[in-house]
Amino acid sequence: MTNKPTVYVLDTFPPKAIEHAKTLFNVIQPLDEAFQYWRQNARALLIRSSYLTAEDIASCPNLIAIGKHGVGVDKIDQDACAKRGVKILNTPGANARDVAELVVALCLSVAREVRSITTRQMSKPVPKETCNGLTLYQKTIGIIGMGNIGRTVAGIFRGGFDADIIAFDPYLPESIWSDIPHMRVNSIDEVLVQADILSIHVPLTGETRDMITYDRIRMMKPDAILINAARGGIVNEADLTRALSEGHLWGAGLDCHEQEPPSREKYGFLWENLNVISTPHIGAATSRAQLASATAAIENLHQYLSRISKFQIL
Repeated sequence: MTNKPTVYVLDTFPPKAIEHAKTLFNVIQPLDEAFQYWRQNARALLIRSSYLTAEDIASCPNLIAIGKHGVGVDKIDQDACAKRGVKILNTPGANARDVAELVVALCLSVAREVRSITTRQMSKPVPKETCNGLTLYQKTIGIIGMGNIGRTVAGIFRGGFDADIIAFDPYLPESIWSDIPHMRVNSIDEVLVQADILSIHVPLTGETRDMITYDRIRMMKPDAILINAARGGIVNEADLTRALSEGHLWGAGLDCHEQEPPSREKYGFLWENLNVISTPHIGAATSRAQLASATAAIENLHQYLSRISKFQIL
């Protein structure tokens, strides 16, 4: 075991992934006695949901690499890592299908007023004549962010609903999505005004925080559906609550919130609109996605350490 790199695992990983990690690393987990010294000793970390602040990074003098389960790295102080030369290795694409399927589930549930009907039915029978809904067939799906998840969402809606796809991404090359019929536009606003369903797939950064404000929501069709399965903070929640209270938009499906998990105390007023569906960031909460993301984080970290160590013991 001494010829393997030592890795400290800060969060719970699937058992199968841990067994795989043990074939590559000396694995130290929170219940192990040596774990209490992770700050002093760790050169490599595996994390899933833990926050790593600048103070945390500073307290780890030997740290050189972090393997991150999942694509989001907003819980890690990236500036502190960059200054120290600490490599962050995330797993884009590992959970794309799972998140995309949740996007579709949220769209369908909002479009067919599933929460509203179910809630009313708990009090008294609901005659079907009082129910209404939207058909998603051949609607226009607006996608902001054309990475792995956005691409998968586009493919599902194009193939399953014969949807028109309109997309925006200022960073990815024009050659992407060559196999998916779509219209790529040059601004977010062009997506907003045309979309029947808006689906957001960008990271939370200084540039994207509060990207969707009240004024931009008002640009959308009055019966449009807004889906955020990316990160809380990209949609201004107070502005969304206001727009919905004024009767603008058909509804919203939110898998991401500024407060996670979301609480009634913070979101009670938003949730009064029965065509809002909130879930506690469960896009990747499937057994397939969890194992795939965990395994990818382990493999990425191992490959990186192998490259930089040149077979030296870490």
